[in-house]
Amino acid sequence: MTFEELVRDHSSEIIEKLVTWVVSKDPVEVRFDFLDEDQWAVITMYQYEEDREISLRLHLNDYYDLYFGYYDEEDEFFEIVHPLTEEEKLSLPEGLKKVMKRVLDDEQGMSLSGNFLSR
Repeated sequence: MTFEELVRDHSSEIIEKLVTWVVSKDPVEVRFDFLDEDQWAVITMYQYEEDREISLRLHLNDYYDLYFGYYDEEDEFFEIVHPLTEEEKLSLPEGLKKVMKRVLDDEQGMSLSGNFLSR
């Protein structure tokens, strides 16, 4: 299975794994980032052994996406972005959504206990 197929066909499982990891961390960083006119709040899990990073990003207008970045055998970096479905958005803890919205609105990152995000 390719990473593209993994993200396309199993995005819900990836999101669940990321959220489970985030709510168990203490502290967890919710960062603010931007590129040109696009702005987002982001939580990221790095898997150094596999040269991967998995992120959940909240953009303006309540647009969420799953970001999957990885290096191939030739050390070339690839990015896969998957927009979250309404069902996937509903599966996110309300605490996480509120904090990500605040980070995006304030344009400033935040560090807090992961268990706060699980509420």
